[in-house]
Amino acid sequence: MSSSQKSTIKVVIMIVILLLLSFTALNGFEIAGYRVLPIKSAINLGLDLQGGVSVLLEAKPKAGEKVTDEKMNGAVEVIRGRVDQLGVAEPLITRQGKTRILVELPGIDDSQRALELIGKTASLQFIGPDGKVILTGNNVRDAKAVYGGQNEPLVSLKFDSDGAKKFEKATREFLGKQIAIKLDEQIISAPTVQDVIPNGEAVITNLPDIEKAGELATLIRAGALPVDLEQRQIMSLGPTLGADSLTKSVKAGILGIALIILYMIIYYRVPGLVAGFSLIIYVILVLLVFVAIGATLTLPGIAGFILSIGMAVDANVLIFERLKEELENGKTLRAAIDSGFHRAITTILDSNITTIIAAVVLLYLGTGPVRGFAVTLIIGILVSFLTAVFITRILLVNLVNAKIFTNKKFFCCIRGEKQ
Repeated sequence: MSSSQKSTIKVVIMIVILLLLSFTALNGFEIAGYRVLPIKSAINLGLDLQGGVSVLLEAKPKAGEKVTDEKMNGAVEVIRGRVDQLGVAEPLITRQGKTRILVELPGIDDSQRALELIGKTASLQFIGPDGKVILTGNNVRDAKAVYGGQNEPLVSLKFDSDGAKKFEKATREFLGKQIAIKLDEQIISAPTVQDVIPNGEAVITNLPDIEKAGELATLIRAGALPVDLEQRQIMSLGPTLGADSLTKSVKAGILGIALIILYMIIYYRVPGLVAGFSLIIYVILVLLVFVAIGATLTLPGIAGFILSIGMAVDANVLIFERLKEELENGKTLRAAIDSGFHRAITTILDSNITTIIAAVVLLYLGTGPVRGFAVTLIIGILVSFLTAVFITRILLVNLVNAKIFTNKKFFCCIRGEKQ
């Protein structure tokens, strides 16, 4: 088999791979009971694309108390536990500043119930086996994860004077029985009373690891927080409006990509056609990455995606301009391709690295939609470098080796051609 025939087979294989990727992305498939959903169904959509509820909460301390990071982190865990009761697939619960918490619940239907559940004061109770309340979170002074004498993970509890008296009486009465710890009516622990505890200090044992001990301690502290969470801002977005935003975004993206490909084909001819091929692969790969990492796509995320498409096209433009210059200098097609890619690679790397640095800064310093934009942009730039530099080059080289296009005029732009 000649080298030109091998190159032709490689080109055909790449086209078949593109068709298979496109079909899988649009329709999904099922093999031996294992089902792969189409991208439209598999990708997570943010609140602005599928509707839902967004609530901004602010902590208000009681007189003489301060709002600390520890208390705010505990409040976040309490809210996360409440949101889990709503069955929201991809909630966003983040701190904003020192005293505020942003909660976004995409796809939620019962917005009123969500608001009531999120905004209510945390209720922590110690319940005896008789079902009666022994003491509440107001009696808990501290709870922290520690290691015991045998290096086992524990949760150390301290009660106030009133709580210490109540707990001593309960441990004496329920010795050898379980006392349930409930947070928002959910049992978070049910330790067995092993000794009478007269000093207001207790430990919870039989925990699997220090991480679980830390989570339990955080939840107990959160139930005892001397802060109220006030709703400072509420936004409810209907599913119809979200779906309309998604439809418009998809149409705009398709139209933009189509115009870019058309322009590249008219101006750069065969290289432009190859760039269009790589661009389609790029779009599919980025969406598959979103699905694989469980990313949530929002309107700012789509903006970052479109911007990364521009970066991918910009890389191709740099490469093709170098290719054109090499052809005008009299080099053969294969030599011009190799030299053009080699000359452009440094510039492409510089532009991509500087953009990634800016995106990383947004990722670490931003919140909510800004972080979504940054994540999408970083993923897009990394994938665009792969498709623009490697896939485009492989295709062009194999097209030349297969002798499908041998005339230089197919590799020069319309203006300023030199044959």
